[in-house]
Amino acid sequence: MAQKPVQDKSKEKEKNPNAYEFIEVESKIKNFWEKEKIYSTDISKLNKNTYSIDTPPPTVSGKMHIGHSFSYSQQDFIARYRRMKQGVFYPWGTDDNGLPTERLIEKTKNVKSKDMTRSEFIKLCLKTLKEITPDFVEDWKKLGISADYDNAYSTIDDNSRKLSQKSFIELFKKGLVYNKEFPTIWCPECQTAIAQAELEDKEHPSLFSTLRFKIAKTNDDLLIATTRPELLPACVAVFVNPKDKRYKNIVGKKAKVPLFDIEVPILTDESADIEKGTGVLMICSYGDRFDADAINRHKITPRIVLNPNGTLNQHAGKYQGMKIKEARKQILFDLKEEDLITEQKQITHVVNVHDKCGTEIEFIPTKQWFIKVLDKKKELIKQGQKINWHPEFMKKRYENWVEGLEWDWSISRDRHFGVSIPAWHCEKCNEIIIAEEKELPIDPMQKEKKCPRCKSVAKPEEKVLDTWATSSLTPQIASSLIKNKITIPYSLRPQAHDIIRTWAFYTITKSYLHENKTPWNNTMISGFVTLGGEKMSKSKGNVIQPQTVLESYGSDALRFWAAGSKLGEDLDYQEKDLVTGKKFITKIWNATNFVFMNLEKYTPKKVKLEKMDELLINKLNSLVKNTTEYFEDYEYSKARSEIEKFFWHDFADNYVEIVKNRVYNSSGQKKESAQFTLYNSLNTIIKLLAPIMPFITEEIYQKYFKKNEKVKSIHICEWPQAEKTKDKEESNKHFDLICEILSRVRQEKTKAQKSMKAEIILTLEKKEKEAIEYVLEDFKAVTCSTEIKEGKFRVEFI
Repeated sequence: MAQKPVQDKSKEKEKNPNAYEFIEVESKIKNFWEKEKIYSTDISKLNKNTYSIDTPPPTVSGKMHIGHSFSYSQQDFIARYRRMKQGVFYPWGTDDNGLPTERLIEKTKNVKSKDMTRSEFIKLCLKTLKEITPDFVEDWKKLGISADYDNAYSTIDDNSRKLSQKSFIELFKKGLVYNKEFPTIWCPECQTAIAQAELEDKEHPSLFSTLRFKIAKTNDDLLIATTRPELLPACVAVFVNPKDKRYKNIVGKKAKVPLFDIEVPILTDESADIEKGTGVLMICSYGDRFDADAINRHKITPRIVLNPNGTLNQHAGKYQGMKIKEARKQILFDLKEEDLITEQKQITHVVNVHDKCGTEIEFIPTKQWFIKVLDKKKELIKQGQKINWHPEFMKKRYENWVEGLEWDWSISRDRHFGVSIPAWHCEKCNEIIIAEEKELPIDPMQKEKKCPRCKSVAKPEEKVLDTWATSSLTPQIASSLIKNKITIPYSLRPQAHDIIRTWAFYTITKSYLHENKTPWNNTMISGFVTLGGEKMSKSKGNVIQPQTVLESYGSDALRFWAAGSKLGEDLDYQEKDLVTGKKFITKIWNATNFVFMNLEKYTPKKVKLEKMDELLINKLNSLVKNTTEYFEDYEYSKARSEIEKFFWHDFADNYVEIVKNRVYNSSGQKKESAQFTLYNSLNTIIKLLAPIMPFITEEIYQKYFKKNEKVKSIHICEWPQAEKTKDKEESNKHFDLICEILSRVRQEKTKAQKSMKAEIILTLEKKEKEAIEYVLEDFKAVTCSTEIKEGKFRVEFI
């Protein structure tokens, strides 16, 4: 989708020298925050009341995308609110030891990690990360994310590596980590083992072909349907259901595999579905997890035909060396030539793909490291139930994931770049040697170890830890930055819903296995950004770049848009929402400048309030109370809506207009009351709005309020407190009625095509007339009424 071009501000500025220049302001304010270290953590002030946030470390794999700007804005709303309420620990981190980073380096440097030595590739990765990370982080700073960038970590830095390796060693010593060879979920493209959590379901078109197997000796047909003909040379058995009378006489015999000189046993197994296809099941090593389970259950010797790079090996005969899809196509052609296909139909079915590259996964026997989780499902569900989920229904996604686990957590990866697994293997006596804690962080490839039993040199582990094995320790890594002044459970974990199965689950798992604690008290889950109802993706070409949005509309407008949806809900990107946000910013700026034109040399002081001012202050107290409650419940969208409505309707459109005459033409207590109310209500409004729109609120604060407030930044001011007032509900109804009457008068003037300054005689119902008696002077001035009578509503022009 084409991006909106950056707007030329020079002409606008020529027309209005007082126009709000968001590009200039946001750059200036960002520099101010950095210079004054507004968001830096003062370790001496951390205490049990500090609100701690386990901040998501974004993956260094390019630039910030629109989903980042959406979800990070939402967590920042809460961080900024809490900073004004009680103080926060909001550390920054980057996740840069994972496969996405490795693939980024390969792409940008035009290299393949497998073609380089491990030390060479690691050196290149670290050098590249040093070059690109500052620009990468700058996007978050421009967005106004108020994290402590001075207290930052990288998941590949020495401290993170040390803590990750320490976690591995502790779990190994507890007997919770094991090393085993068996069919592993494997990505042929990335050439590494992956975990269940890294699988995605994708619909793929395929040919469902019914093939002629032969029963040995009788040479009778045995029809078997499959979508994976390339696994024919891996066929090790044929299953029929023990209740299937059609095949009762062939059980125990052998079946000949078409095209290949292979005979396999015909066995009974209930996994063969009588109703599916021909009711006969081809068992291969390995088509899927069920094949692996069946082969293990029946103690069948496997025949592996797939290489780690997705090619067929010597067991495939003339198809050796072909890629999977190439072999599939050629084998189907040869089967057809030999009249070995009885039926063929096009189907669409769901297959598992690797979420990092979209490649269909395979099952290949490899030796990998695992953390035991399958025997702890009940405990892990209980841990999840101790956490407050926002929104609540997201907890069910976590529980469903845990209940659906089929494998232990695979934590090793066959890659170059990552946190090394601190282990060595003695090939003579099969001993595993683990590093000592004082040696961490350590690369086994750079350190020789001898077996404690036979004294022979042990083989260093070449695999690295999965990035989630380190990212699952982000609370502990962040705590180490502040000398563990804050430890788990943290107050909050914000994240997107697509990584509940990974980041949330793995962090809960590690905290439970290490400390038997939950990692946080609360978690807030954000949704996705869509375009036209569809999730954005580069492959679809429906991507909006937040950098372009920031240039065209500014950070505050983008954050205003991000505050437009509830937690957990997807939000469709629509430019009109950015336009609305920009209009709101302009209105705030103009209204503020207008107010302070009439507050020159004003010094805030307590005064006796006029009735109209008292009504506005009471309404403002309700706003403070409601907004506070919304932020406490993580309902920032309701907070935004309420603040926006109050500012536009109650404050700018009505109250300011109502007291304008008193500010211009009165003196003494009447004028001072209006000035006090204008100053304090505006001060409160911008503080309430500061978490959502931090740049304009900071600019207004610095220009007009700082000299009296004496606090360096609005974002470290105290959060407004709602004053207790009597008859608040009646007072608010009174204020709303006055505004409603004023609105009707304006409508009548507009309908009559009269100026708002046109003088009138106004007739009101008895209750309405009584309502304005307390504010009669202000009301007559704003409506230009020379007389107010009692009766049916009517506007007479003089």
